[in-house]
Amino acid sequence: MTDRGPAQRFAAPIDAFGRDDLDRAGGKGANLGELVRNGFLVPGGFIVTTDAYTAAVERTDLAERIAEHVAGLRATDAGGDTAPATDGAALRAAFDAAAVPDDIRAAIADAYAELGGGPVAVRSSATAEDLPGAAFAGQQDTYLNIIGERAVIDAVARCWASLWTDRAIAYRRHRGIDSGEVSIAVVVQSMVEAESAGVMFSANPVTGDRGEVVIDASSGLGEAVVSGLVTPDHYVLDTSGKLKEWRGGRREVVIHGTADGGVTHGSEPAPPPDKPQLPAPVLRELASLGTRVAAHFGRPQDMEWAYADGEVRLLQARPMTAVPPPPVRLNPVQRRIGSMVMDYATQRPYPLDMTTWLAHGPVKMVAVMMASVGIRADLPKSFPEEDGVVTRYIPPMPRPTLKVLAAPFSIAARARRHDPARWTNDARFLAFERGIDELNDRDLEALTWAELLRVPRTAMDLLGEVTDLRVDYLPAALVALLRLRLALARLGLTTLMADLLIAPTRTTDCNRALEALAEQVRRSPRLYADFARLDPDELAELVAGTTAPATEYEHTEAPDDPDLARFRADFRAFLAEYGHRETASPILISPPTWIESPATVLGLIRMLLDQDTAGAAPGDRSRAAEERLLAHPRLRRAGRRARMMRRVEAARVGMALREDTHFYFTRSMPPLRRSLMEMGRRLRDAGVLRTPGDVFHLRFEELESIADVPGLPPEQAEALRATALRRAAKRDELAGVRLIDPTAIFPRPPEGGDALVSGTPASGGRATGPARVIRDPAEFGELRRGDILVCPYTNPAWTPLFQRAAAVVVDSGGAGSHAAIVAREYGIPAVMGTGVATTELTSGRIVTVDGDVGEVSAAQDAPGATAVPAAKGGTEGGPS
Repeated sequence: MTDRGPAQRFAAPIDAFGRDDLDRAGGKGANLGELVRNGFLVPGGFIVTTDAYTAAVERTDLAERIAEHVAGLRATDAGGDTAPATDGAALRAAFDAAAVPDDIRAAIADAYAELGGGPVAVRSSATAEDLPGAAFAGQQDTYLNIIGERAVIDAVARCWASLWTDRAIAYRRHRGIDSGEVSIAVVVQSMVEAESAGVMFSANPVTGDRGEVVIDASSGLGEAVVSGLVTPDHYVLDTSGKLKEWRGGRREVVIHGTADGGVTHGSEPAPPPDKPQLPAPVLRELASLGTRVAAHFGRPQDMEWAYADGEVRLLQARPMTAVPPPPVRLNPVQRRIGSMVMDYATQRPYPLDMTTWLAHGPVKMVAVMMASVGIRADLPKSFPEEDGVVTRYIPPMPRPTLKVLAAPFSIAARARRHDPARWTNDARFLAFERGIDELNDRDLEALTWAELLRVPRTAMDLLGEVTDLRVDYLPAALVALLRLRLALARLGLTTLMADLLIAPTRTTDCNRALEALAEQVRRSPRLYADFARLDPDELAELVAGTTAPATEYEHTEAPDDPDLARFRADFRAFLAEYGHRETASPILISPPTWIESPATVLGLIRMLLDQDTAGAAPGDRSRAAEERLLAHPRLRRAGRRARMMRRVEAARVGMALREDTHFYFTRSMPPLRRSLMEMGRRLRDAGVLRTPGDVFHLRFEELESIADVPGLPPEQAEALRATALRRAAKRDELAGVRLIDPTAIFPRPPEGGDALVSGTPASGGRATGPARVIRDPAEFGELRRGDILVCPYTNPAWTPLFQRAAAVVVDSGGAGSHAAIVAREYGIPAVMGTGVATTELTSGRIVTVDGDVGEVSAAQDAPGATAVPAAKGGTEGGPS
């Protein structure tokens, strides 16, 4: 703030402040002062500083009341409660009853007189608003067309009180902002009796395009637009102001000031639909203002403006929140990679994901495997960050090196040297298994902080063993698949490829184990009753022994119930074997694994209880494919038949290798995640984090910078706390922004035709049934037998759903993705890479899935599910 003397401690002109004066002018005031100082046309005015608010609070009993209220909020937050303690009515009433101190009244009166009096707008400007990631739009109050000294002072006091509206308190709690550390200033500006006014975004808030300026406008004061009282005129301009799109509004509410203060609400006829209401010169001026303000602040801006007397004035500017990253144009190679990765990039990675599992696991594995054949790609740049948080995923563009010329020889040499059928006998695999078992046996709570830090490093180092195994053994699998495909092509039987490749894997073992547990429940009336009445979380409590079984059978927590005891033992054994499976994504460590989320597994078992097992098993289709293959006239001789079956078996082993190496790779997840959560627990207990899970907002190197907990220096503790809160706020801001835009990966086809959605045909056949949109594992139980499964992605945890679904339609993926392979195994139609199925289709709508052409259309038949199995042999071609 410019030094203008002690008389301006409580109120000073807007241009006395700049962007660095947040603590005295609040977010809105600091930004307006910055605009004025840099020559932008802003209505004149002054700012009642946070010093005035602080003095008014301290000279009354308001300070004590606020302290009591904040203490209640902190106690509620410490207890993990997110609902109560937001009622600020008593505080607001106390503000209404309190008198504004005389010296503050005088300062406001003098500033108002220096402005020239007249009608003014009085707007709140809290120290936690209009910031990147926390706009606080509409959380505090604004008063328009205020006239007279007394009315202005009263409006200022009401703005102070609005710091304690229930919505503002709740918003701060949601953003992790301590209400005890927030203050408020008030901006007072001369009113602009606008002919037109509204809001302007310097980037498209929907697409993120920085080359577009988006304006919503209407007649009269902009409050009608800001408050959503009117359907505004909608303009999309390029940065030069050229009109790209326009849609007329309705003028349901038009606000104007009155001569004696206050405003009136009226209406006007809607404008003609063929003529934009703002003149072209005004649109050019607005576009120029928007781009210049964004350039000055260094990020896209959300602005309020008014047009009057031939001039455009800026009323407010703040950083845009939840703005998507700029659109990207992907080439065919990037789109192909993106279609495969979309199945895994289902959630935004946390900083701790990026610096542990993702960096040292999947990303490093892919980089090493690509390098082994002479291809490089800057994989870390695929996850650009803003303010320490990943904003998007951009598929990399692999580029060959000179080493690629030797790749065929390298692949052939490794294929000769390493037999995929014996990979689990490799000393590296055995060392990996021993290392994981040792980590799982560690008592993490007993470790010192330094010892605890070594656990994630050890877990990540062990991943290198599986990476090396994949590099060495996958070439033979690739060669085997290629040999089989060429052999089938010579016979004209490539359509048999998918069914011939059905082979036992650790994932199929897991599915059989799930089915066995479901069969246990079916055979026990008591267990079946428990599964029928309890949701998955309640079932988890039952299996853990913390809740009672079904009262229908007068069960108590009875140790003599053999069915429940046997199920508990078998369920524990299941989790010991398969509990490392991911619940959300194999590239993230932040979501829990099955062993931490038994409710996910119990939900799957519950879903399988009414499973119809009468259909053909994958093994039956595989045998049928073998019979068709061996019946070919060119395979009548025993030697040729034996040679062909050796090729089939080698290809099956190769496919199993791909799946099983993934299965074992994820065995590192539980010990790594347990160690990170233990760090979070200790930091929570030390007052650094709100919850143990907040540790994922930190980077691993930030955790390694800690010498010990407890004993963390206060300044370091505060820095870590602030970092976690800031990144949490940024992540919340991006909650509605997709990590990957499906339309960039799967461009929409031209309009026309009867298809509701279309994509890549991945498993043949047709099926009709009700669509069921399932977005995450928590919704697994909603799928009914005969439903069309519609989902954003899949991973191995989703495979039991395919036993119940009549068909599957997925936003992401291609013919070689996990969902496509499993769909072919189960003989159900599949359409992959639709990009929009989960938004275009609604649960309950009867649709027909055509897996041969990759289309989903509205069903012409009567409601009900009629599945038509895929033809034997599946779709043309095998998995990539």
